[in-house]
Amino acid sequence: MVDRLTSIEVFIAAVDEGSLVAAGRRFGLSASMAGKYLTGLETELNVCLIKRSTRRLSLTDAGKRYYDRCKRILDEFDDANREASDASLSLHGVLRIAAPVTFGTLHMGNVIGRFLQDHPQLNVSMRLDDRYLDLHDDNIDVAIRIGRLADSSLIARRLAPCSMVLCAAPAYLKRGGTPRVPEDLSHSPRLAFSEEVSMGAWTLYDENQQPHLIDGPIRMQANNVQMLLDAALAGIGITYGPSFVFGKYLASGELINLLPAYRTKDLTVQAVYPAMRYTPSKIRRFIDYLVAEFGDIPPWERY
Repeated sequence: MVDRLTSIEVFIAAVDEGSLVAAGRRFGLSASMAGKYLTGLETELNVCLIKRSTRRLSLTDAGKRYYDRCKRILDEFDDANREASDASLSLHGVLRIAAPVTFGTLHMGNVIGRFLQDHPQLNVSMRLDDRYLDLHDDNIDVAIRIGRLADSSLIARRLAPCSMVLCAAPAYLKRGGTPRVPEDLSHSPRLAFSEEVSMGAWTLYDENQQPHLIDGPIRMQANNVQMLLDAALAGIGITYGPSFVFGKYLASGELINLLPAYRTKDLTVQAVYPAMRYTPSKIRRFIDYLVAEFGDIPPWERY
């Protein structure tokens, strides 16, 4: 019996290269030996895969179908070999990461620091930007995105949940009173984020799934959520934003969750990276690390 894997590789190479001579050269075989591998494969399958002539090779219908399937199988086999080899190798080079400004500032520094300690030959280039950067044009390996994903050509992996919260400081509630229904906030001064890529409108949903829009006057608007956090802690007004910013202060009591009986929008923290035939191990292992670090209940959801 012929070596099935070698026979398939010779068959694929003969089609790709256009001749048995070139196929044999790829594997260090003579043209006659390459022909024997191909003939042995056809005999074992009991089908003609390639029509040979002195000038050219041409696939039969069965050969075309077999080529397409075997090509995919060999590609997967090569990827599996590379992945197994990568797992035993140290990470090296530069990992280029992008993240939203506030999320990166609050939650990425320590995680990346620990990852670099585990991989001393790896370097990181970190870019913080609240815009959705183009990973190809900006040479980004992996980006952290929260909420809606606009680019379907990217591969996405869920890292952790994130909820939107409506909150205010106890000092503000002492002056303005604690709201019971959304309409109580119709005149409340709002501290609003100006770059709403994924947050959307200030909308709460009641038990009947009916939406309630909070659209009081804007007292302060900023393109940085951390500035709004400081203003909220100072008692300037109410604010609406992701739990990864406000969760810590809700847990400590420095901020109060408003109208908790009403549901807010749920977001998802995701890692995205360009689609490619083989994902470099530095990207795969970094994303695996983030999933393990953040967990099903990340720190910002523990309030």
